[in-house]
Amino acid sequence: MEPTELQLDPATDLLPGIATPAIELPLEQLRAVVEAVIYVTDEPLSADQIATALQQPAARVGLVLGELTAEYNKPEHGLTIREVAGGYKMSTKPEHHEAIRTFVKNLKPPLKLSLAALETLALIAYKQPITAPEVMEVRGVQGAGVIKTLIDRKLIATAGRKTVLGKPILYKTTKEFLVQFGLKDLSELPTLKEFEELGRLSMGDEEMAAEPAEPAAPAAELPGVEAPPPVTGSADEVAAEQAEPSVTE
Repeated sequence: MEPTELQLDPATDLLPGIATPAIELPLEQLRAVVEAVIYVTDEPLSADQIATALQQPAARVGLVLGELTAEYNKPEHGLTIREVAGGYKMSTKPEHHEAIRTFVKNLKPPLKLSLAALETLALIAYKQPITAPEVMEVRGVQGAGVIKTLIDRKLIATAGRKTVLGKPILYKTTKEFLVQFGLKDLSELPTLKEFEELGRLSMGDEEMAAEPAEPAAPAAELPGVEAPPPVTGSADEVAAEQAEPSVTE
């Protein structure tokens, strides 16, 4: 009788029926492995996910994550490890974003959302789940193309259908939305009052930047001489008015 050839399990490199042995790694080695795992993974990983994948006790992995978070919070590191969307993710520190943004702009054109897309995304984030007709009603314009863009960017996803006439599709933000905006969960969204205040401050800064220099004080008015009316309208309109000859009856 010929002996039966045993085949290794390709998933574990072990014989069938034999579980992979769970050997606790030395703390220094575990720390290095967890750091590398967070670095190479795009999606945020929870402590339980890391512990299960590495077959290490969750308590030890949690301890290592705490040590790594504290270490990367030191000012000599340009990266940080923080909890985002229920998991841990490595990213650049906010205080270095401006320098990094300038560097990236020199590498390739920036990829941005349009104002319409940002408005739609904000509505969905604060009012979710919400239907496309409800978004359009608030914005006052058609937005099917914008919603498709947000879906393609994986910032929003469908969330079933609303139980009303026509059963329109409901939309909600995704985990990718939390990752892109650095939020732990939706509770970290600014309140509507804070959001409006930020908008007013931003608009105020833009108005100040666009405001022309203050004109020189007019000369003292002479008796019987009527001051000219104030100039209004855009620069093009003013130029056109000045170019037209005056007509008197």
